Amino acid sequence: MTGTTPLDTDPSRTAASGSPMRAAMIMLFAVAAFSLMDAGLKSLAATYPPLQVATLRGAASLPFVLAWVMATSGLAPLLRVRWPLHLLRGGIGIGMMAAFAYALQTLPLTTAYSIFFVAPLLITALSVPLLGEKVGPRRWAAIAIGLLGVLVLLRPTGEGLRSWAALAVLVAALGYAVSAITVRVLGRTDSTASMMVWLLALLAVGGGLLAWPQWVPIRSADAWVILGVGIAGALGQYAITEAFRIGEASQIAPLEYTALIWGVLLDISLWGVLPDAVTWLGAAIIIASGLYLLRRERVHIEAEHP
Repeated sequence: MTGTTPLDTDPSRTAASGSPMRAAMIMLFAVAAFSLMDAGLKSLAATYPPLQVATLRGAASLPFVLAWVMATSGLAPLLRVRWPLHLLRGGIGIGMMAAFAYALQTLPLTTAYSIFFVAPLLITALSVPLLGEKVGPRRWAAIAIGLLGVLVLLRPTGEGLRSWAALAVLVAALGYAVSAITVRVLGRTDSTASMMVWLLALLAVGGGLLAWPQWVPIRSADAWVILGVGIAGALGQYAITEAFRIGEASQIAPLEYTALIWGVLLDISLWGVLPDAVTWLGAAIIIASGLYLLRRERVHIEAEHP
């Protein structure tokens, strides 16, 4: 779910219009699209270096997103932007995608998703020092419990997960969280179109420059996988943006956890892998703490805006 940073991550925002059911269905579609994209990335990670996979992810989706932007808002919104924050977000995006691709070389999708689900907890924790938001003791407790779930997944005393790969997912989750914080700041002045296009462009160009020394020639057999990654990533990004536009964040954000179902299905069908009991336990702890955190945020918002 590395492409799922919602472009409206302010939990206090409420939908101006639209059916809750429609928003939920669009969100479920977005999760499915990103899961298929991640399966393609895992396939590519078996052949190409992590930075090259990050480059291919950005380059494959960019033409589709750019065509959509040109057909809807035109190119003008792409030029009036806050370049320092876009460059920062692009650098974070490269590191996030490369770390996730590195992890997918050895980890099943289910395990990677289970660890990555800590990202919403990190967003809440980082909102205190970076945005000056207030987080009460109950939400801090939920964050702490979620981190304990990560420790369960890491299994520091045994083999279990490959520790470097698991830590790479944590790095990717941290990058996702910081990227979400920058979106909150950028969203005050910059357009949705600019945030989508420039992130992908920086992934393609910046990632390509970093990947060039170890660039592996692309096999013709992988062309369809790369195309699929591009289409799935573009559709997922559009769908998640639309879902957060018409729906309430507190209602549709929990649907991101359905990625775990897709992870299990894809792991079984493509790689013949099933998650073990410890993976399920760690995932359950992280998801439960995340759902509680979302509930507390909604209660907090309703108290401020009765």
